Amino acid sequence: MDSVTHTLFGLALYGAMDKKEMNKQEKLAYFLTSAGASQIPDIDVISKLWDSEGMYQMWHRGITHSVFLTPVWAALFVALSFLLFHVKDRKLFFLAWLAVMIHITSDLFNAWGTGYLEPFSNIRVSFGTIPIVDFVFWMILATAFFASRRNKEKGPSYYKLAWCFIALHLIVQSVQGWIIYEQYKDDYDQIALSAGFIPWTYSVITKNGIDVSIFQDNLFMGKKLQYELTSAEDTNLNQLFKKRPEARTLHEWSPFVVIVNDGEKLGIYDPRFYRNGQSFLFEYIEKKQKER
Repeated sequence: MDSVTHTLFGLALYGAMDKKEMNKQEKLAYFLTSAGASQIPDIDVISKLWDSEGMYQMWHRGITHSVFLTPVWAALFVALSFLLFHVKDRKLFFLAWLAVMIHITSDLFNAWGTGYLEPFSNIRVSFGTIPIVDFVFWMILATAFFASRRNKEKGPSYYKLAWCFIALHLIVQSVQGWIIYEQYKDDYDQIALSAGFIPWTYSVITKNGIDVSIFQDNLFMGKKLQYELTSAEDTNLNQLFKKRPEARTLHEWSPFVVIVNDGEKLGIYDPRFYRNGQSFLFEYIEKKQKER
């Protein structure tokens, strides 16, 4: 998910707690833990500062998003709460652990995926059933916020109800995505799913040999072919990988890629992010040996 959504998740965790018996220091500790632990896995963005080998695409949402690292993040916020606010409460550990688990698990459901099982597996787990920016989540949490402002006594209850609707939305979206995925799997060698911003709509990216097709689909209106692409599968990519290390990383990171080898460019792109004639994730070199 995007940073805004992760922040909202953290604030919603804080909002769902009964804080009537807490003093100021305890409230600060719980707020830091809720908001901070909801963001901490994305600390890997700083790896851009020392990435000299084009590995950022693999590092981002990698080990910091591993389920095996979650107790470490939780312990960090327990320590910070004690050092900054002199608050020692075992509940802070479970709150931080829950916030981190929500972060890394919600990231599984969009097309970017995470290294959920690193370091024991480098497979990028991605379901593609929730868009990276899901406005339904925002609307649910905005409703809880305004309701809690009108009735502060019932504020935690509104946020708990919001979490129930968030879970319901995620389940409904994912079940529909799984049903649509199953409808394609017998006809294509490779399939990837990417949820659209409109609820219950999906891009289904398919590949058979050199042919890549992108469909828009939902359970109620049927599929519509959006793009037909051709991948230059017989191309030797060693020169590209040598001159553009990011391309090797993209090749490893993506479920499958489209290879471009024309008179101007040699490159690869991830078709899950293909819009208006170009993919957001496209690594290439110019045929004149000039890098992008």
